Amino acid sequence: MPKTKLHHLLDLGQSIWMDYIRREMITSGELRDYVDRGLRGLTSNPSIFMKAITGGGAYDDDLEKLAANKGVKEIYEAIAIKDIQMAADVLRPVYEETARADGYVSLEVDPHLAHDAAGSIQEARSLFERVNRPNLYIKIPGTQEGIPAVKTLIAEGYNINITLMFSLDQYEAVAEAYLSGLEKLAERGGDLSKVTSVASFFVSRIDVKVDDMLAELKDPKAGELNGKIGIANAKMAYQRFKQTFRGERWEKLSNRGAHLQRVLWASTSTKNPNYPDTLYVDNLIGPHTVNTLPPETIEAFIDHGTVALTLEKDLDEAREVLEKLADLGIDLDEVTDELLVEGVDKFAKPFDKLLQAIEEKRERMAIK
Repeated sequence: MPKTKLHHLLDLGQSIWMDYIRREMITSGELRDYVDRGLRGLTSNPSIFMKAITGGGAYDDDLEKLAANKGVKEIYEAIAIKDIQMAADVLRPVYEETARADGYVSLEVDPHLAHDAAGSIQEARSLFERVNRPNLYIKIPGTQEGIPAVKTLIAEGYNINITLMFSLDQYEAVAEAYLSGLEKLAERGGDLSKVTSVASFFVSRIDVKVDDMLAELKDPKAGELNGKIGIANAKMAYQRFKQTFRGERWEKLSNRGAHLQRVLWASTSTKNPNYPDTLYVDNLIGPHTVNTLPPETIEAFIDHGTVALTLEKDLDEAREVLEKLADLGIDLDEVTDELLVEGVDKFAKPFDKLLQAIEEKRERMAIK
């Protein structure tokens, strides 16, 4: 198969993962075809599983088998784990070829555990054991309670994808949790080369919220910032990444085989139809990064995206954009705090809807 733009991104140090899962995509060979075209990983979340499981009859056989002796959440977990295992097996060669850098599939803990550190740790351990694949990431939200959970799990040797990150302060806390966790693992004599992590920094959701706030201002200059804050914020996060993973502290860990905690750009499909559909791909390309995209954005980028190092381009302009936002009276820290609260809710609601839909299907099958 000829090289695609996804392969060319790899040459620049960026991996593209798919933010999507559906059983037919795995069983039909479609996922394997994407791997051949340069895909290097897959992420999931409760909203994605809700659409997959409730969107047709592909899971009805599993539901019928499980309905007799499993609770609703147990049914969901059994179905999700099966999909994750199948996807992980397809991506296992990538995991091995890249020496554990890529080839991962992400599975999120119950979103209702977002503010429960102990519960998140317990569920993460359980999911790792049940999935039983080395190329698994467990997703933990970057909440105040999620940070210590991340540190504990990294120290125990688990691969963690920290999700729902919006602010620079949040990024620094997550990076510190990773480094501290690695240091504890090293103290215990653990193999640091077997542990990896990504820090999932959300982008387009910032523009959705900020653009609405800008529209309410009477200042004619406000519109100049539309669609620019998410990318500027992400560029600043990448600078923090570069500062964090260098120097004596990092070198000690690196010499013991530790992997960089790559920044993963999440929420990078374009929500505003007036913006280019590859806006959050074209402008965030740089070394040691991942961008996770839905299939339609992957196809759009392969078709007409631009392959070029852009993540550190126009950094002064990015800083100026953020300064102008503050001058207009919009506090980005307040915005990102709100987005974190909303993000947890946006995963919890579809999770609850999914469980409700499974319960309804189970009841209908029982009647039959």
